[in-house]
Amino acid sequence: MATESGSKQPDTAEHGVVVKIRGGVVDVYFATGRQPAVGELLYAGDIALQTMALLAGQRVRCIALASVAGLGLGARVLATGGPIMVPVGEAVLGRMLNVLGEPIDGKPAPATSLRAPIYRNAPALHERSSSGQVLETGIKALDLLAPIERGGKTGLFGGAGVGKTVLITELINNTVQHYQGVSLFCGIGERSREAEELYREMGEAGVRDKTVMLFGQMNEAPGVRFLVGHTALTMAEHFRDELQQDVLLLMDNLFRFVQAGAEVSGLLGRMPSRVGYQPTLATELAGLQERISSRGNVAITSIQAVYVPADDFTDPAAAHIFSHLSASVVLSRKRASEGLYPAIDPLASTSVMLTPAVVGQRHYDVALAVKRTLAEYEELRDIIAMLGLEELSAADRAVVARARRLERYLTQPFHTTEIFSGIGGQRVSVAQTLDDCEWILSQSEFADNEADYYMLGSLAQAQESSHAAR
Repeated sequence: MATESGSKQPDTAEHGVVVKIRGGVVDVYFATGRQPAVGELLYAGDIALQTMALLAGQRVRCIALASVAGLGLGARVLATGGPIMVPVGEAVLGRMLNVLGEPIDGKPAPATSLRAPIYRNAPALHERSSSGQVLETGIKALDLLAPIERGGKTGLFGGAGVGKTVLITELINNTVQHYQGVSLFCGIGERSREAEELYREMGEAGVRDKTVMLFGQMNEAPGVRFLVGHTALTMAEHFRDELQQDVLLLMDNLFRFVQAGAEVSGLLGRMPSRVGYQPTLATELAGLQERISSRGNVAITSIQAVYVPADDFTDPAAAHIFSHLSASVVLSRKRASEGLYPAIDPLASTSVMLTPAVVGQRHYDVALAVKRTLAEYEELRDIIAMLGLEELSAADRAVVARARRLERYLTQPFHTTEIFSGIGGQRVSVAQTLDDCEWILSQSEFADNEADYYMLGSLAQAQESSHAAR
């Protein structure tokens, strides 16, 4: 519940002194009065601290939310008496803010007295609702093979350089312009360059006034990267619960949240767990993910980019994130190396929405047929490499012809890459994708060239380019 608050340092603040500094962790001693609670916001001058643990002898251990350069032992610390409170409501729309809700876009602070704590409990099970609706994105491979659930959580998994950020930027472009609710982008541990580009692109697309952007960037303290996701969820929950608006929450990159948690855990002196991750990994992820849900007729729909270390999907971070998702979109380095963008792996990507009861029998049948054809082609690849295509039966050659055209048809030029590729972006409806895939699957021989299917919107474009070539 949002509250009205104007001052971040109340008159009733308790006073302490810094007694130990280790990296981004600061120990504070309170000689008299109340010992601050876990999660409470403290200030050492202009440096914000959050209490993480209570120690013996009236001491508390805190993480710094800024660089501790210049902070010395004996520095005076003020306890605010409450958790981090961030501005919420319509005043934050169109703004770029940090973990404390302070502006980083060079403009004045959001003109609102409404503030809410960054930590809240997830809705109880009886308060949640499941609409069973699909959010159409206009991206062929995504809508066909791994449809996104309205009010659900979708993960975009991939290693470095396979196109996670490009895909999430295109999702912003395609969904924000056709989306009736509010959009919220949360950058966790991302580059400053990407933040500036996104802010500019939102303005050029004319959707910035319906979007909130929050950043805890790569060069900031681990405490900032660890908490900025909670700040984003607090703002999203206010739009959902108080203003009754749908929220599209985009997070890039959730692995950086896990990584920041591991850094904080190490600084706090906790014993590391599997592969060096923090022992509280599952709890921290659940505390963030379970707040993303539908309530009544309004929903928070989340799309999260997830870096996979060394392309190892058994990594504990990736494995724990998988368990929270309704759709998992896997980006393949092999497909990226072949120039098949978006590099979505059609056989590894899944969605709980891909059932006849949700998407309809026709969509379900076409998606299964596409996956089956591509799976058969994968099995034939070794034979083709050793013996050649000519040694296959006529039926197998027809499967290969269909599969290679489907692979190329599922590529798509993006609006966000027009400046690099010179190809105009395309948004394709689900109905058009189903029609085109059905036609490809129904053919046993093709008179056209498979290259005509590469980087286009609908099949009508392929036919036009084929006629033009003739």
